[in-house]
Amino acid sequence: MPQKYFTVEEANELIPRLELIMARAQQHRVALLEAITAAARLAGVEAADVDVEALLESEPALRDAVADLGRCLDEIGACGGQIKGLELGLIDFPALRGGEEVLLCWQFGEKEITHFHAADEGFSGRKPLFPD
Repeated sequence: MPQKYFTVEEANELIPRLELIMARAQQHRVALLEAITAAARLAGVEAADVDVEALLESEPALRDAVADLGRCLDEIGACGGQIKGLELGLIDFPALRGGEEVLLCWQFGEKEITHFHAADEGFSGRKPLFPD
């Protein structure tokens, strides 16, 4: 399937939906991190050493959170967005700018897309769409 390229307007039309999806995804992320941190504290180990599979097995609500988080990520992908960072809520949209492939860059909380970066750059390479 050929690459879909978004205009700024097309990507901006998705923001209200993405805000809802990303809010839900971040709630699940926080709940999972809190559960892992609590399990680590109880076991006297680092969070990285928690047996996540055992934790999910012992807490069905966490399994539901993981499943819903997966659905959130699938919904974002179905919109054409590329998730670049769940913690900050970063989503990129492929676009063409001056004949060059770029990524329109949206961060959760932004009301519209105002930045882009080259396909081989990340968030730190963001540039304003309309420089002053």
